Amino acid sequence: MRKPDLAAYIADKADLPTSQANDVLSAILDQITMSLSRKESVTLIGFGTFEVRHRNARTGKNPQTGAELQIAASNTVGFKAGKALKESVNKA
Repeated sequence: MRKPDLAAYIADKADLPTSQANDVLSAILDQITMSLSRKESVTLIGFGTFEVRHRNARTGKNPQTGAELQIAASNTVGFKAGKALKESVNKA
């Protein structure tokens, strides 16, 4: 599912025009992005938690040459699924 598909689903469920549903979805994603950029976690009860995780600098290898290289420290986004999401995915 892509963003336009999700906006269309929201429009159908909430009885909104697709353009308004797209605006709502964009606002939600923008707020999640802004919160993560401030290093705040975002928890959606039953769905999961988005959080910023730090990766330390490390040594890696170039797969083509085998030469060692330094990989800089960085931040990334992690997601931990909530209980309801896990149960939904694991239904038989």
